[in-house]
Amino acid sequence: MQTTTVQIPAADGTADAYLVRPDGDGPFPGVLFFMDAFGLRPRIAEMAERIAERGFVVLAPNILYRGGPSPLVSPEELADNEKRGAAFGRLMPMIQELTADRVAADTSSYLEALNTEGPVLAVGYCMGGRNALVAAERHPERITTVASFHAGGVVTDQPDSPHRGVGALRGEIYFAHADNDRSMTPEQIKTFESALDEAGVTYTSEVYPGAPHGFTMADTAMYDREAEQRHWVNLFALLDRFTGKG
Repeated sequence: MQTTTVQIPAADGTADAYLVRPDGDGPFPGVLFFMDAFGLRPRIAEMAERIAERGFVVLAPNILYRGGPSPLVSPEELADNEKRGAAFGRLMPMIQELTADRVAADTSSYLEALNTEGPVLAVGYCMGGRNALVAAERHPERITTVASFHAGGVVTDQPDSPHRGVGALRGEIYFAHADNDRSMTPEQIKTFESALDEAGVTYTSEVYPGAPHGFTMADTAMYDREAEQRHWVNLFALLDRFTGKG
């Protein structure tokens, strides 16, 4: 397996990204990996490599590139609750600047850099789950399947709230929600599922009991091993269905 860091000409600058290719000649299907708020780091590379091991080319771009190249946080900030909160506060302006229109424009560049034929699966974590959904809504001809884990901000009162655009989706959607998540409340989950039902989308939406927001991220204090392992089982099953193996 080959993991490299590449530079992608994007809408408003250059986005650094991890590109992971399996061994062999391919062709391989593509996965677009939307990182969480803490950016590209060894944990993201490890997760991208685990997906690539199943026969996918994986691109994980720094979607906050407008705020600077990776790394966006230090290991010490991730490990300490107080420092992590301060780091998140520093990153919040970058997150808020990442509008749906900017996600759509950047995704065009990411898909070109991924350079695979056929449909693409988008997977996202935390804010990346929301942005993976937006990317699929804006590029339904390429991104047909979405997997999202502990996403927030999917349902808002804004006209461009992601849940309002689900009618554009063409393939299967999987959403795993954190338990007692203030950024994705039970009421918001219900609203999201109602929008999916009304649009006729094939989907799974489920809460992982007891799992906190950020449960997949083994380099933070929010990590929940049981929920993380469950996430891999469900993601791999979706990947198999995406390629017709499941």
